[in-house]
Amino acid sequence: MRTQGRTGPILFTLYFRLEPEARPIQYTFAVDSEDGIPRVAREELLQSSEGAKIGRLKKFLGVVAGVGEVWAGADVDGSDQGRQTVRLLDRDKLAIATFGQLADHPRIAGFREYLESWYLSYFVPGDARRLVTSGAQRRLDRTGANLGNVLQYMERQYGTGLKRILAEIATAIPGVETIKTRVSEDKRLLIAFSERGYKDPFFQYGMSDGTLKMFAYLLLLHDPEPPAFIGIEEPENGLYHKLHGQLSSELLSVTERFSGRTQILVTTHSPYFVDSLQPDAVWTMSKQADGTTRVVRASRVRGVKKLMESGIPLGNLWYSNHLDDEE
Repeated sequence: MRTQGRTGPILFTLYFRLEPEARPIQYTFAVDSEDGIPRVAREELLQSSEGAKIGRLKKFLGVVAGVGEVWAGADVDGSDQGRQTVRLLDRDKLAIATFGQLADHPRIAGFREYLESWYLSYFVPGDARRLVTSGAQRRLDRTGANLGNVLQYMERQYGTGLKRILAEIATAIPGVETIKTRVSEDKRLLIAFSERGYKDPFFQYGMSDGTLKMFAYLLLLHDPEPPAFIGIEEPENGLYHKLHGQLSSELLSVTERFSGRTQILVTTHSPYFVDSLQPDAVWTMSKQADGTTRVVRASRVRGVKKLMESGIPLGNLWYSNHLDDEE
């Protein structure tokens, strides 16, 4: 990930809240190369002490090159109380992975749990066509291979609520009237799609890439308890272009419905997907001549808002190279 020709560590900083109204926490870690091997150079976990703003920060964890300090307890007052000196034997591992498993460190444990709740998706329709054995699973895996297992979990967890969810999803997929689950005699999970004009249903192994992909994303977005963070890579691949904007709108509705609890990051090459978004929610990324990547927020580009007010969709502006220059 480090730009060719550059030296020094790669630094990441993350701000988050364990609860919507909780004080924000700041986590920073740096990764550097030692003899060609990536090592954790620094970690720091702090929490604001002034309401809901990043003000005076209290430290819960501070480690440099595997050596540092960690504070036990739910709060830190800047004193030596609860402070422990630590030395990590394995610098390939993050300190939060170790202390996040201990009840004595609830802030670190909460952060670790938050990170583990992140869901990253690169859906592969071929994987979703596989007939898996019966067994409930909480989350979709990265490629969607356990689609039937997640349905089984939702059926057990939400009962008749799953029927309502499937009915809502069916209305969003062109040509599909109903979606139901079945278990075959050999205990494999089947997803039955009843399509308009056909007497017998089709099962997942006979459905198109686009239908399966749309179904998987909509199932993810209809989860009554979605992950804290959802990352989706290029959802438009294999999807009919008229559905790009619909999927984008569905993603927006989830962030609005679970405001403060769920955040979604999508990478896309589709202008149709971007058409449903506002400039504040879109960043363009471009590779520069020196190998670095330039990131520009669409709302910072001169004239974009006025052009959109005149009726030109944001995707059209992007496709026409209007999002290249900041003000």
